[in-house]
Amino acid sequence: MKLQFDLNNVTATEFGVGRDDGNGQTYVAVPVDADVQNALRGIVTTTWDQIQKDGDEPAMYEPSEKHATTEYLYIPLNNDLAASVRELHQATNLHLDGNALADSADVFCYFARLTDEKGRHLTALRRATQFKGILKSRGRLIKLVDDTLKIVADQVFKLDSDFDLVIDSTNVHILRPSGFEFAGKLQEAVLAAVPQNITAIQKDLAFVNFSTIQDYAGKHPRAARYLASILSRKEAKKIDKAALRKLCKRTFVDVTESDGKILVDEGHEMGFLEVLDRRRYQLELVKGSPERFRAASRQKIED
Repeated sequence: MKLQFDLNNVTATEFGVGRDDGNGQTYVAVPVDADVQNALRGIVTTTWDQIQKDGDEPAMYEPSEKHATTEYLYIPLNNDLAASVRELHQATNLHLDGNALADSADVFCYFARLTDEKGRHLTALRRATQFKGILKSRGRLIKLVDDTLKIVADQVFKLDSDFDLVIDSTNVHILRPSGFEFAGKLQEAVLAAVPQNITAIQKDLAFVNFSTIQDYAGKHPRAARYLASILSRKEAKKIDKAALRKLCKRTFVDVTESDGKILVDEGHEMGFLEVLDRRRYQLELVKGSPERFRAASRQKIED
């Protein structure tokens, strides 16, 4: 996938941090000198090289999948799940705060914002873990000064070797899914989206009563993620009622029917969502010995 940005012709580089003081998250810019700007551009380039190293087209990020520690995924910038990082990418005139690092405990991420000669913008973001780690060791670092080792009394921050994600005008390019989920506040987002996702899926599956599913998913993030996945796949409208009941029976998901609608029995909500998300299935490779499985991850095999 092509990056909508020219990394070889950067005209401006900004640095900033995300802070959370308990009253909400905010992003601020922090002034840096030319050396730090050069370092940030180098880290962005390294990140893009890592993202592109396999040469494969990325899969789209799905909230219900279990992803590898590092895995190139993408999500359109206009996707609801990208709302938090989109806000940062599209922000103008961020507040400039030279004291933003005075209390590192509030810092949850740091970022670079680049502009190329065509006026296009790129944002790269990293969860602040190693960045704050050295600061916690303040007073125990030493450096060589005039042939003598001395304690470093100043605050010291360490930039990582790459970023978790890179954002251009079209997509969020993800190197570390966990970093994207953290920065994008995915758990909060999918839980908040449960009612609207249920409403949308209900239109495609009018023969299912989703009342118990909504109550359950509103309290269980994994179930909420399955709902988001089911909606994003846009295949619910193709589901046949009889086939759905048959698969539920085969994979031990208890449902009943009332007034023409399928009702999910208490305790089987997650199983039902796994069926809808194509995660429960049955095989019978040994005649007369059917086996049931739950898929932790799945990818459709094309013809």
